[in-house]
Amino acid sequence: MPLVARNRTRIAVCRGRIRTGTHGRLGRMRRTPWRVAGLLAGAGLLAACGTGAADTPTWVPQPTISLEASPHESQPSQPGASPGPSGGSPVPIPTSPNSPNGSSGGGPGSGVVATDLDAPTGLVVLPDGSALVGERTTGRIVRVQPTPGQPVPTVRTLTGLSTTGDGGLLDLALSPTYAEDGLIYAYITTATDNRVVDFTVTGLPADVLTGIPRGVTGNTGRLLFDQQGHLYVGTGDAGTPRLAADPNSLAGKVLRVDGIGHPVPGNLKPGSPVYTRGHHTVNGLCASPTLGTVYETEAPSEVNVLSGGADYGWPTARTGTRRPASTMPANRAGAGGCAVEADTIFVATSDGQALLGATLAPHAQVGKFSVLPLDKSYGRLRTVVAAPDGALWITTTNKDGHGHPIPDDERVIRIVQVPVPGGSLPL
Repeated sequence: MPLVARNRTRIAVCRGRIRTGTHGRLGRMRRTPWRVAGLLAGAGLLAACGTGAADTPTWVPQPTISLEASPHESQPSQPGASPGPSGGSPVPIPTSPNSPNGSSGGGPGSGVVATDLDAPTGLVVLPDGSALVGERTTGRIVRVQPTPGQPVPTVRTLTGLSTTGDGGLLDLALSPTYAEDGLIYAYITTATDNRVVDFTVTGLPADVLTGIPRGVTGNTGRLLFDQQGHLYVGTGDAGTPRLAADPNSLAGKVLRVDGIGHPVPGNLKPGSPVYTRGHHTVNGLCASPTLGTVYETEAPSEVNVLSGGADYGWPTARTGTRRPASTMPANRAGAGGCAVEADTIFVATSDGQALLGATLAPHAQVGKFSVLPLDKSYGRLRTVVAAPDGALWITTTNKDGHGHPIPDDERVIRIVQVPVPGGSLPL
């Protein structure tokens, strides 16, 4: 069924249906209008999904999440700032350090558009050019304008999250038919598991995929929709490397399901959400619409081209294990998120404190990585997302215990004039 038709069917059914299934739709009825007027005017809380210690992770459905009311919050990025336009048109951005409009350095066309955030990890760009940014440790989702110096209001807060072991609010994604359904997807860590949920800004949440193993470490997670409307879910190994090799565990995997959490054809086994296995920490998922290829970035320095049923060798390489399509230089390790713009893949690095770029080619080829001319004062980088207008949005991670934060951290950076590998700096 074509993507649009399938999602319209979902919209019609979800207007009051009871969601069921083996992957987390446990009898939840969505009771909110599907089209949300005034998308960013409302707020709410995603309440906790239970308590209790996490034992050896196994794949079992977990309880659904309830919604609580909460007052709307607002945190301007600059005191006294006035609201700006919501569009994404590039504007001249000063490059002098600590300029009053929120820019803290950077090359031509770059600038800081939000400051003083807590562990910004998930980021999606809305159709109007602004972005929603999720804070891993607080569960806040804030709206960031594409121009510096604008207010940064809280849209809603997801609560009941477990933030130990690098868990919490780990990523965001927009429904492929967001203009019709207003759905936002989130990858979160709870007291009992890691899971994917979806919700509208003012509506009730629903589980999409539950029972992803949670551990004292290794709770990384990323989301990506491809052009067919398939949802890719990258999971960490939950601190138990052997689970990454186990085809029956959801840890250390890239999962592939439809928009309501059901496995799609072409996975490792029929009826299983597991698409690939043998991953340590899936820190980035991105796709090239032109090449029809999905890429995965993994610490410390791997870039993998994903292929259904493939094993990527963690914790032990075996016969048939896929080798990385490319690796980053040893002195630029700490692979974070990735983004594809035209024929270039961009990777944010934490330890490398740089944005790297490499040229993509057919037949799953990734060129040699180069350091791109991004101001070094930004420090450790976590997430990079390519916007429809060609800009790159990047988040920092300097307050994670490994960096050297400045008073403005953490920051969100928007680069209008995107650098390319040909304009790179020496490694």
